[in-house]
Amino acid sequence: MANTKSAEKAARQAEKHRARNVALRSRARSGLRNVVAAVGKGDKAAATTAHREATSLVDALASKGKIHRNKAARHKSRLSARIKKMG
Repeated sequence: MANTKSAEKAARQAEKHRARNVALRSRARSGLRNVVAAVGKGDKAAATTAHREATSLVDALASKGKIHRNKAARHKSRLSARIKKMG
């Protein structure tokens, strides 16, 4: 439990930030899953569209510092490799 006014405010802010971060990460993970699902179905056009959206979401997380830029690059690289492998 917070002992001071400033600690109480920090706790309130931490709750808000956590909720926002969880929502952003969830959106990005859903985007990544959409690409994997499209690749699994063999639909290259849908996979390419989903990859474009997922890339945008992952880049947004990286630019906000929610994930490391190398992690964002790794996600994008692996997804694009899976799409290219489709033929």
